[in-house]
Amino acid sequence: MKRFSAPEQWSTQYLTTGAFSDLATLFNIDKLSNWPSCDWFNKYLNAKTTQGTVISFVEDEKFADETRYYEQIIYETGQVPTRQQNWHDLFGGFIWCLFPKTKALINHQHIEEIKLHGLKERSKHRNALTLFDECGVVLAITEQSWQQQLRDHQWHQAFVTQREQWGKNIRPFMFGHANYEMLTQPYIGLTGKALFVIVPNDIFCKDLSEQYAYLDQRLYEMIKVDDCLRDNKNLSPLPLLGVPGWWTENENPEFYSNTDYFRPKRRKRT
Repeated sequence: MKRFSAPEQWSTQYLTTGAFSDLATLFNIDKLSNWPSCDWFNKYLNAKTTQGTVISFVEDEKFADETRYYEQIIYETGQVPTRQQNWHDLFGGFIWCLFPKTKALINHQHIEEIKLHGLKERSKHRNALTLFDECGVVLAITEQSWQQQLRDHQWHQAFVTQREQWGKNIRPFMFGHANYEMLTQPYIGLTGKALFVIVPNDIFCKDLSEQYAYLDQRLYEMIKVDDCLRDNKNLSPLPLLGVPGWWTENENPEFYSNTDYFRPKRRKRT
């Protein structure tokens, strides 16, 4: 497996693929000349913990003597330890801005799992929360058939035959900040975890910020009420470089012929 190394320096040249277009639209990330500070996020951040404490980003160095676990610090103080000049934490900040209710709920559920199992034992629920938090992609769909196609690895049907439908009745929204980090240095094999969300037919006609707000509320309900992240069964592999609009090479249908990347569905053994 490829060992990933994030770029060491800031440069917008790492943010040019279509996967970053939403961040460019909502945060002008493509126009930044240097790493944004924690304070820079304040004008975009409107998040609270489930206890009502206002969320803020704080430089990681201030927690040098901290003994509490990362999620505990956030839950108990509202402060998110944030490494400066760090791609992973930078994108984590954007996700807090885009999905504040969902991020706070995931934080709360981590704490509940820690209370039940301690820090050393990771339950299936906590593993699923982490997997979605790091690698999740929300696939907003107006038709249920998309879920079956992609869960069955019908890549050519979904990405080539129905390519013109992307943006009309299916649209991807990145949730996993590790996905964003790895897309600064894309490589064949890069795969996220899709969670399907049924949305109204007119959702993609709305302002982009409204779309994110709607999805944040739906995700909150799906996780809290429907318990969709009780384990990872609802998360489906998604080859990120195959998503239309996210990688220029996939404009050629032959790109999807690589079965090492676009793997067929494994048959269940009897």
